[in-house]
Amino acid sequence: MEQLYTVNQLAEELGITPRALRFYEVKGLLAPNRVGNNRVYTKRDRARLKLILRGKRLGFSLAEIREYLDLYNVDGGVEQQKTLLKRVQKRLKDLAQQREDLETTVAELKEIEDQVTTILAGRKAAKDA
Repeated sequence: MEQLYTVNQLAEELGITPRALRFYEVKGLLAPNRVGNNRVYTKRDRARLKLILRGKRLGFSLAEIREYLDLYNVDGGVEQQKTLLKRVQKRLKDLAQQREDLETTVAELKEIEDQVTTILAGRKAAKDA
């Protein structure tokens, strides 16, 4: 018999809130079964949720995650992997640009910090003299 998880069990196991789990259901990324009035999740649902959480952690949008998961259901491999590769390459390019922008910003802020520190030190020296 397949292991089933309740909302609370799955949320606790993966370190998310039950509300987050329900959010992914509302967005159509998960579709749990029901036993009576209770939602239950299979190992497949658990694996799917792990992919969703990994995609979010890596900065992919819910739409991109959905597209990836939908491709998995269609061909189970080749197109999914091609799509994933394109998305990963784009994400890497975007992150490299963000890194460059951050480095530029940090350098500019350090320059301003140095200028202001010099000005303040000069004013303090003039005041002390």
